[in-house]
Amino acid sequence: MLVLDATVVNVALPRIDADLGFGPAALSWVLNAYTLAFGGLLLLGGRLGDVRGRRRLFLLGLGLFTLASLLGGLAQSPTQLVVARAAQGVGAAMAAPSVLALLTTNAPDEAARNRALALFGAVSSGGASIGLVLGGLLTDVASWRWTLFINVPIGLAVLLLTPRFVSETPRREGRFDVVGALTATVGAASVVWALVGAPEHGWLSARTLGVLLLGALSIALLVRTERRHPHPLVRPSLLADRRRVAALGVMGLVVAGQLSMFFLTVQYTQRALGMGPLATGFAFLPFSVGIFAMSRLTPSLLARHGAGRLIPVGAALLLTGFVLLSRVSETSTYATGVLPSMVLSGIGGALVFMPVTATVLSGVEHEHAGSASGLLQTVQQLGAAVGVAIVASVYAVGAQAGSFVPGARAAYLTSATFAAIALVIALAALARTRRGSAPAPEVEAEQVPVPDLAA
Repeated sequence: MLVLDATVVNVALPRIDADLGFGPAALSWVLNAYTLAFGGLLLLGGRLGDVRGRRRLFLLGLGLFTLASLLGGLAQSPTQLVVARAAQGVGAAMAAPSVLALLTTNAPDEAARNRALALFGAVSSGGASIGLVLGGLLTDVASWRWTLFINVPIGLAVLLLTPRFVSETPRREGRFDVVGALTATVGAASVVWALVGAPEHGWLSARTLGVLLLGALSIALLVRTERRHPHPLVRPSLLADRRRVAALGVMGLVVAGQLSMFFLTVQYTQRALGMGPLATGFAFLPFSVGIFAMSRLTPSLLARHGAGRLIPVGAALLLTGFVLLSRVSETSTYATGVLPSMVLSGIGGALVFMPVTATVLSGVEHEHAGSASGLLQTVQQLGAAVGVAIVASVYAVGAQAGSFVPGARAAYLTSATFAAIALVIALAALARTRRGSAPAPEVEAEQVPVPDLAA
């Protein structure tokens, strides 16, 4: 639900603009307000869960997200909707790191942990494309407001069921890293803000460069603080492992390629192929089916072949899919131009996301699982912002009035470049990974096994 909300309103933007009167410049904030708050606060949300209890923070964040969804659906002005979307992002940043941390620390053994991570990867990567299907359906059949209202019954159900099925984690003693929290939030939020606004304001504009500089200075201060603080927001040792850093890089690049592909393909199917919002959403269904189908196989493949073999194969499939999309023309059909790439991208994404997540979380102590999860998801959000910003700029350079395809070809090749770099990193830093080298952390005595999530 949290990932879905980043895209569910995409196909509804024209209706939102017509109803509330945003205007072209302000309309992007319906998306950016959520992305900015979500990406900027993930590190803080992860650490708060580690210190204050992950189930507690998950419920608090989900409650805020659900309430903000209701208020967003009831919005009567652009300001009300943007504020509600920002509040959704804050709630998502509080809840999301605890989701992954709870899955990894509650799993009774490595097999259950890998199945849980595979399902997590499926819903988190497939959620973006499902959001397009659901957004198109709700916008066509009901109203754009239901793209937000749909979260309310789901959120309430999860709030009621979580205390029954999920065990709380203990609070951790220690002084909270206030400086680290502030610098991480300002740094991540600044970078996201600069990137989402770069296509509109220009990469070399004073606004873009100034905000990027603020982000860089904040991150530099964060690094300095974390090396000295006894209870850091982000443990420096998390970034001392070459495999973990490589896996984070692969994750950011793959997300950049996928989300920029989504950005382009939504426009291609509507502008070049003449599809409506609902048909556009269903155009991404093969991607989601591929993700979910492969999620059933990925855990056994990981145990048999290791992350170092699966990740390069997945990245190669994504690269192939994006290159195929760069060959679309005005006369292409969905079956010949889009469908093959959707299938390859879905399978490739499934082969990347779960092994990368397992690699990032491998060897992380349970008391720091939330921080590691927040770091992973921050990289995902930054990857999405970077990918869409760069691809939007590339498209603008090559665009021709009245034709979508000329600018899209170079833009799709840019998405392919992200996947190609991810492939190189995977081959250089992860391909020598030993079979099954992403073991689960040792199970602490305080853990309570949860039901088999793949049953």
